[in-house]
Amino acid sequence: MYRLSSLIFLLLGCLPLLAQSPHGDDLDMDCVKCHNPGGWNINYQTIQFDHSKTDFQLEGTHANVDCKLCHSTNVFDQAPMDCASCHLDIHSQSVGNDCVRCHTSETWLVDNIPELHEANGFPLIGVHSNLSCIECHNTDSSNLRIDPLGNECIDCHQDDYAATQNPNHQQAGFSTDCIECHSPLGFGWDSESINHDFFPLTEGHNIQDCTQCHTTGNYSDASPECVSCHQEDYAGTMNPNHSSSGFSTDCVACHTTSPGWMPAVINHDFFPLTQGHNIQDCTECHTTPNYADASPECVSCHQEDYAGTQNPNHTSSGFSTDCVACHTTNPGWMPAVINHDFFPLTQGHNIQDCNQCHTTPNYADASPECVACHQSDYDQTNNPNHLAANFPTDCVACHTTNPGWTPAEFDHDGQYFPIYSGKHREGEAWNDCVECHANPSNYADFTCFTCHLQPEMDDKHSEENGYEYLSSACLQCHPTGD
Repeated sequence: MYRLSSLIFLLLGCLPLLAQSPHGDDLDMDCVKCHNPGGWNINYQTIQFDHSKTDFQLEGTHANVDCKLCHSTNVFDQAPMDCASCHLDIHSQSVGNDCVRCHTSETWLVDNIPELHEANGFPLIGVHSNLSCIECHNTDSSNLRIDPLGNECIDCHQDDYAATQNPNHQQAGFSTDCIECHSPLGFGWDSESINHDFFPLTEGHNIQDCTQCHTTGNYSDASPECVSCHQEDYAGTMNPNHSSSGFSTDCVACHTTSPGWMPAVINHDFFPLTQGHNIQDCTECHTTPNYADASPECVSCHQEDYAGTQNPNHTSSGFSTDCVACHTTNPGWMPAVINHDFFPLTQGHNIQDCNQCHTTPNYADASPECVACHQSDYDQTNNPNHLAANFPTDCVACHTTNPGWTPAEFDHDGQYFPIYSGKHREGEAWNDCVECHANPSNYADFTCFTCHLQPEMDDKHSEENGYEYLSSACLQCHPTGD
């Protein structure tokens, strides 16, 4: 019995040693997922290990590689994951050791060279798109080193810059940033690819011979000012005479770069040439060779029009000689819009025939006073009789400019006696003006006794000294009707 117990103890103690995995303590899976009971050989067709759940997925050619090529020891998690551990760096560390920057797990061939260059800040455009790699990256005889180059033009084109004589780039102090003058989309250094946007070479300026403008070896000496090349053209022009007229020497103020200086578009915004002023012959207004002599004042050209106008007579009426006060530049001076704000022509005053108010040739004679036109209306009005009532002759005190004089607003309470407020309005105390103004021919005459009868008034005032039964006495003691 003692021997049997010792044997069992020995077998149980050895079981952990017999079951210990040679793949390391971190691999926790059943052996039968890779091995079979017949031996330790692995059948790759039936292996059940899922490599996609690790930190290194088997993609492309990696999926067909024998496990032992990467896992040289039986401890699987000791396999390195960086490219350089398995793959020889034929580029000699010139591009780093991260192969996936350029290569994929499918093939070593690189088919995204333009994208790689663009990501590196140097897109392969223009002539650069047709170059072989070794034309720029030629640092060793094997053509396998791809040492990084600078992204600046001068990094590759220093010799081109130094050797160029027409123009001499160094002497002229040209920028070493080639794209300031040459297009990166071009396929050569010819003049057509020069970026001359700082001074556009259009039409008459589209000159192939640079020396016509750049007269010295230093191309930076050329001035962008028009007169630096066109002083003789400016001085020699007589129609109009640019010098005597004081025209600007900045040719683009009037001209484009069209050959022959035509068409010329003069910026006449200081005096817009619209409608009747749209005159093609400049000499109609500019009567002297010095175009600067022409005055912008209307009367300088239109004095005869002003003096000859009779309907209305501008001279006798004292109208302004500034034509634009009433007229536009329409030919024939019509329509004329007179600024009549000093006396608004609204409603009943909106009269088309000026002569209804302006009865004399001198329009300045017309008075703005209402009675100047409406004296007869004032005199003939009987309900109420304005003349007898001594109403003011300033019609706007009661009337608007509505035709028919209504509605009329008379301030009886403020100017005379409160009839629209207080006791004389309570209970609709009166209905018609004649209740107080019994004499329709004289509204200055009034009576209180239509409503306030004598016996009753005598009783109420029996104790008042100096009491008189007179309407004037009533107003004197009761000016507000209380």
